[in-house]
Amino acid sequence: MNTTSGPDLADVTARLGHLLHAAGVPVTPERAGRLAAAMALAPPTTDAELYWLARISLVADRAHVEVFDRVFAQVFGGVVDPADFRGDQPPAAVGAPVAARPPEPGSPAPATSSPARRPSQLTDGGGDGEAIPPDEERLAAVISADERLRSKDFGAMTPEELARLRAMTGQMAVAPPPRRSRRRERAAQGSDLDVRATLRRARRTGGEPLVAVHRRRRTRTRRLVLLCDISGSMEPYARAYLQLLLSGVDGARAEAFVFATRLTRLTRALRGSLPSVALERAGRAAPDWSGGTRIGEALKAFNDTYGQRGLARGAVVVVLSDGWDCGPPEILGREMARLRRLASRIVWVNPRKAAPAYAPLVGGMAAALPYIDAFVSGHSLEAVDEVLAAISAG
Repeated sequence: MNTTSGPDLADVTARLGHLLHAAGVPVTPERAGRLAAAMALAPPTTDAELYWLARISLVADRAHVEVFDRVFAQVFGGVVDPADFRGDQPPAAVGAPVAARPPEPGSPAPATSSPARRPSQLTDGGGDGEAIPPDEERLAAVISADERLRSKDFGAMTPEELARLRAMTGQMAVAPPPRRSRRRERAAQGSDLDVRATLRRARRTGGEPLVAVHRRRRTRTRRLVLLCDISGSMEPYARAYLQLLLSGVDGARAEAFVFATRLTRLTRALRGSLPSVALERAGRAAPDWSGGTRIGEALKAFNDTYGQRGLARGAVVVVLSDGWDCGPPEILGREMARLRRLASRIVWVNPRKAAPAYAPLVGGMAAALPYIDAFVSGHSLEAVDEVLAAISAG
């Protein structure tokens, strides 16, 4: 009998808990760990079992059930309707017979129900001809669709897949590394003695400094600067990378710029609005979308206008470009050297790097490579994890 491997339910569970927390449901690490342990002991074999297991483990207040249902349906791409699990009648089916409600946790199973099988026991229709139960087949199909989307190249995605990608990356965590500030704060375990505070406290003990007050340097998050190439050669990837810019601006308080033939600042257009509205504003703010590429001149404009004035000093700078520059490579090399002296770390994201036979021999890419700290592809959602790790590296 031929068998198929089960869907990665642990990955889907992690995404579900993350989206619930972002939607306002107080999903604590303890509850997420409890769900993960339950999944390991008895993996659900149907979407109804997964719904009830996640709801019992993650939701503590009845007021959060409606939000949980919306997020659960979002994770499963709209294929799953939580109303079926609760026994509710969908609005479109008013007057029609109500389908049988799946048993709630703890209730005895009907006598006619067949024993549940785990995903590893599902067949592909061959061998003894055993059919896959509809719930298990639908659950596996939805999860496998998400997994395929995570590994699919951004340049090969359809508009519908890009819209689904925005829902999957809406809460992407962009976390620049910390840095030590020049300012100091009072701390019980500080390394420096605060002489003035110690003497002031000595007034309470007759001038005897019985209690020493210490200070330490504050820790702040490094500034993040994102520069995205929106030229014609990068157009299939730029729309996906705009989501990274949006997540960085909203989550990490990053500065976002796009360039083709000129540099455009998008920080204000992307901040504090819905993703669809923010991306529409970004498209209107950059009139040179899908135009030529002048990376060197765009970097010169950034260094002259923003970089030397403090925006790039000590920052993590991420350049998202394939390195195909219409201008002289000498300009790009010179401006990368200037940026290298200002920034703490430079990450270059080039989707062409994912090709097996790729080599950074193009004039622009070859000129920029000596000044780069991390050179990654970022061509898919899985590869974006490598980009986030390069940003977070201290």
